[in-house]
Amino acid sequence: MVSGTVGTGTALGAVLVSLLAAPAQAAAPAPAGGADTERVTAAAGLAAPDDAGLRTVLRTALTQGAPGAMARIDDNGTVHRLVEGVADRATGRAISTNDRFRVGSVTKSFSAVVLLQLVDEGKLNLDNSVNSYLPGLLPDNGITVRHVLSHRSGLYDYTNDMFAQTVPGFEAVRNKVFSYRDLVTLSLEKPRTNAPGAAYAYSNTNFVVAGMLIEKLTGHAVGTEYKNRIFTPLHLSNTFYVHPGTAIPGSHVDGYLTPDEAGAALVDSTEQTASWAQSAGAIISTAHDLDTFFSALLRGKLMSPAQLTQMQEWTPVSSTTSYGLGLRRRTLSCGVSVYGHTGTVQGFYTYAFTSKDGKRSVTALANTSNNTDVLNTMYGTLESAFCGKSTAKAATRAAAPLERNEDIAPGIARD
Repeated sequence: MVSGTVGTGTALGAVLVSLLAAPAQAAAPAPAGGADTERVTAAAGLAAPDDAGLRTVLRTALTQGAPGAMARIDDNGTVHRLVEGVADRATGRAISTNDRFRVGSVTKSFSAVVLLQLVDEGKLNLDNSVNSYLPGLLPDNGITVRHVLSHRSGLYDYTNDMFAQTVPGFEAVRNKVFSYRDLVTLSLEKPRTNAPGAAYAYSNTNFVVAGMLIEKLTGHAVGTEYKNRIFTPLHLSNTFYVHPGTAIPGSHVDGYLTPDEAGAALVDSTEQTASWAQSAGAIISTAHDLDTFFSALLRGKLMSPAQLTQMQEWTPVSSTTSYGLGLRRRTLSCGVSVYGHTGTVQGFYTYAFTSKDGKRSVTALANTSNNTDVLNTMYGTLESAFCGKSTAKAATRAAAPLERNEDIAPGIARD
């Protein structure tokens, strides 16, 4: 089991390399002056990333049941790569920051970007009724596109019923192919959670509707629009939308779903259609590509300044979290706010966030899910990546609210 950090391409031309190996291997010492180089290359206004803290987070996730965990930081030209554990329990292959994985609800940010580009093109108005574009789809003409993208539509999340029992629910849909309308119909069988615009209530149904809007307004499949508008322009060569294919192409992390029953064996959940998620959660990517995507987004490379401003009109979710249009804002213990999305799909927990200026981005992954201990622990990757060795962090973390997984079955309490 090996963890490491690598820094490349700084303005000073410095290269940082440090490796921390398992007891059977010798640890390679960091070059002299490494800490000073980190301070020089850190994104403006941020403390240098705490690599030792990141290692601790990843190793803790392994003790809590994750087969593997990793994090990649892209810091204004310096790259930090840290890994612990395995990508594949059967072969024992070590996890790598180059591996592809299912990003889950991070997909929502991609869907929101496409729709905001369509606003820039004059093809969509955020304050128009969804039914003006998709006649008769929803039972209330008062549900606007903005309500959908900010989780304020009141549309019930169909995954609450689909995954009320974690493993049986997953096995029932693992190879199933849904249409968008199938999923919306499942939602509309239940009462809405609130009147349009009245409250934030996370629901995958919202981003199924987003996918329907993309396809209606462009005449193309969502995968085509992701590729033409985001993947190709940003050179995200390891990012794919393969629905309804079941395999993750190339070198990838296997996902392991934690059953609801204490002590039950992990379930390999790698291969699935992800059809229950589609435009709400079916993208496959890598840590590098997600860092590139969120950095480009916050730097204003994917839409006009006006739409980026609208994307960041925040609805409070908790004392530390707000939601915009397909985008989360997290305020960390050191007072720094970061921007991105979390992602959960069976067997994968993802955190992908960037700084306000897009100069420092981190993507962290643990290859398990339905494990709140791991979810809470992996939040610590944001603290270490953006707060560094802040003394305030240790004092305030104990008082911070626990992470709550909204991305799958947000209405089901399992702990």
